[in-house]
Amino acid sequence: MYSPPITISKKIVSLCIRISDRLGYAKGANLPEPRPNLRKENQIKTIQATLAIEGNRFSVDQITALIDGQRVKGKESEIVEVKNTIEVYEKLHQWNPTRKTSMLKAHKLLMRQLIDSPGKWRTAGVGIIKGQQISHMAPPADRVSLLMEDLFEYLIKEKETHILIKACVFHYEFLFIHPFMDGNGRMARLWQHLILISYNPVFRFFSIESLIKENQKKYYNALEKSDKSGESTVFVEFLLELILSELDSLISKLDRKPLTSEERIKQAAGYFRERTFSRKDYLKQFDELSSATASRDLKRGVELGSLKKQGDKATTMYRFKSSKSKGRS
Repeated sequence: MYSPPITISKKIVSLCIRISDRLGYAKGANLPEPRPNLRKENQIKTIQATLAIEGNRFSVDQITALIDGQRVKGKESEIVEVKNTIEVYEKLHQWNPTRKTSMLKAHKLLMRQLIDSPGKWRTAGVGIIKGQQISHMAPPADRVSLLMEDLFEYLIKEKETHILIKACVFHYEFLFIHPFMDGNGRMARLWQHLILISYNPVFRFFSIESLIKENQKKYYNALEKSDKSGESTVFVEFLLELILSELDSLISKLDRKPLTSEERIKQAAGYFRERTFSRKDYLKQFDELSSATASRDLKRGVELGSLKKQGDKATTMYRFKSSKSKGRS
């Protein structure tokens, strides 16, 4: 199996331990499900950040106006970029970070009407120009498909490397391969975003795109240093430091007031959506609870009409009703 070049430094190990500690603390603090207006605000900031890195000049207010269906003045190409990116992030739950087909569909939507062959690996050579020099020459086009197969295999099958590290390595290697004719930076950030939120729901409270936008010069410096060294170590250390710093900031704002049963049910609804789950699955989201308290929560959810119960005793499963179902009952 392919193993991307990286030295797992003491710094990387320390950062992973500290990030894992902060994630555990944040989960124990019972972060509330982001309110709809806050989710929208975070999504808009993420979209504006990832596009601004690529030179799009649309502001948060302009993107908000487009989402709200208002007409906005601007270059037609930039408007298309924004609309495509809005749609990609609105469908975030549809993209599977471990599937190549999912990536190709996301890219097809992201770059629709912007390039000739969206959603397809590049068929020509590309280089990244800095000033008047080529700073990075991507691998030949005929190797892209195989290199991407190797990268996805690493993400899925490499079990000894922490997912936090793999998410950062994937970001770097993706940029190194440069698999598309355009949109590679946006896709690299989007895919790390997906990998992180699939690992831990706490990552829904901030985005790697916004962190990079705020530290853009350092981001490119870390990329350049890793390119010169021939491995992703410096870049991975940089991204892990960003994540740790943001988690520290998030935790500093936390109110550790215990959630009520109804608040836990509401938070669980945002996580499970309409997926079937067991009491054991529920306990994983609130691991400070006893089994008895979890059972009381679920019973309360059924009584409130939020949950549907299936099976009995050890085979009991639950599913949150959709808003349409609630309207009919």
